[in-house]
Amino acid sequence: MTDTAYSHDDELSIPAPHRELLDQVLDKWSLSVLSELCEGPRRFNELRRAIPSVTQKSLTATLRRLERNGIIEREVVSSRPVAVEYRVAPLGKTMRPPVDVLLDWVRTYMPQIEKARESFDAR
Repeated sequence: MTDTAYSHDDELSIPAPHRELLDQVLDKWSLSVLSELCEGPRRFNELRRAIPSVTQKSLTATLRRLERNGIIEREVVSSRPVAVEYRVAPLGKTMRPPVDVLLDWVRTYMPQIEKARESFDAR
């Protein structure tokens, strides 16, 4: 298998490591966290309040995955009590253009997607 996302005949082929990374950085909680952190650094509880449907466990796991992949940075703030602040890392900022392209695609084609869903569900 090649290291690129396309094989020699332009058939879409996503190698396992690429698929794993995409699963980790484009899931619903990661996108919500990144959206919040693009506005500025946030503490854990600020993120919890901003994304009320996420559980503490899911938010913790999401933050760890994003940090492990170099997408966000974690900084311990010396205060009383000690706090942790998260921010988008330089690598994470490079994700903005491709994510914006995907969101534009969704906005453009959502009416067609909704029609396809209705047609499928009516069968």
